[in-house]
Amino acid sequence: AKMQSFLVRMMHAFPMHSSTDVGALVEEIQKAEPLITASRKEQVVHLILRLQEKLGQQEDHKFYLFKVLRAHILPLTNVAFNKSGSCFITGSYDRTCKVWDTASGEELHTLEGHRNVVYAIAFNNPYGDKIATGSFDKTCKLWSVETGKCYHTFRGHTAEIVCLSFNLQSTLIATGSMDTTAKLWDIQNGEEVVVLSGHSAEIIALSFNTMGDRIITGSFDHTVAVWDVGSGRKLHTLIGHRAEISSAQFNWDCSLIVTGSMDKTCMLWNAVTGTRVATLTGHDDEVLDVCFDYTGQRIATSSADGSARVYNAETKKCIAKLEGHGGEISKICFNPQGSRILTASSDKTVRLWDPHTGQCIQILEGHTDEIFSCAFNYKGNIIITGN
Repeated sequence: AKMQSFLVRMMHAFPMHSSTDVGALVEEIQKAEPLITASRKEQVVHLILRLQEKLGQQEDHKFYLFKVLRAHILPLTNVAFNKSGSCFITGSYDRTCKVWDTASGEELHTLEGHRNVVYAIAFNNPYGDKIATGSFDKTCKLWSVETGKCYHTFRGHTAEIVCLSFNLQSTLIATGSMDTTAKLWDIQNGEEVVVLSGHSAEIIALSFNTMGDRIITGSFDHTVAVWDVGSGRKLHTLIGHRAEISSAQFNWDCSLIVTGSMDKTCMLWNAVTGTRVATLTGHDDEVLDVCFDYTGQRIATSSADGSARVYNAETKKCIAKLEGHGGEISKICFNPQGSRILTASSDKTVRLWDPHTGQCIQILEGHTDEIFSCAFNYKGNIIITGN
């Protein structure tokens, strides 16, 4: 983990692409970083070569329609991959979550037991052996991927659960609810660990940082709260947005938080001090989704105005405008390599973009209704879309 953290810092200082001279780059890093001794140099070269290989893998990848799954009787609410992309899950208004084999399209399990819409779903990536489902029935359930059996039902919320997340360490599940609270649950014993109380309206977004010691909650009360995971104490309230929060996320090294709002703006915050670093403007309608790339160097935003934008996290400048969708864009994400952006729209298409130029690389068609969910697998060579 320390080496990963170091590499992220180095990528900020020494930007790299698939044709970078690795030898020269490592020489530069050695000059800047005294911890890289001669004995460590070979390890750094190896890691950077692997990273360079991954960066080059997907640059010209074209996607084609592989499978169409009539997954549920009623509409889907969400879709998610495990890390490798070997299987994925779908949540639905039919009160179930289904587990699918990606290669064959075969249904592996139907996770039954909720008494209302299954709205929020997640794998405990990178492990991928457990699934969490959050429902309008006010409960969250933890399931085995292998057997489809339910380990625990987490009860305690007094209104619908609309967002959830595992911490990266896979020891906790966080649930956010329309009852204005978030709760942290212990995966092993099924117990409630802490209640995060303080918002005055519904919580609709939450995100752990990679260290697992902080969590943020975004609310319809126009604020985002930063909490200490161990104690449940509120550390900061991020005040500045003038309408409901739609999305909130930490960057990988836990130094920044990005928030999107119905007030048409995206804001960048110092995660340690809770102070606002920048307001990213330009959209003409509500910002529906925001995300960092995997290194935290760029921010992507999608809007009800039908466009998406890419900003440089350091300069705070807009570096690309993604225009072409014929309806609102509800979901946006980078591929892990950072070389592509995926957008899902109410115009019934998903589009693939070059984040450097803003050029649309590919339009993925086939859905007959609004698309609200999309995801890459970790390799960046498979896409899942749901409507």
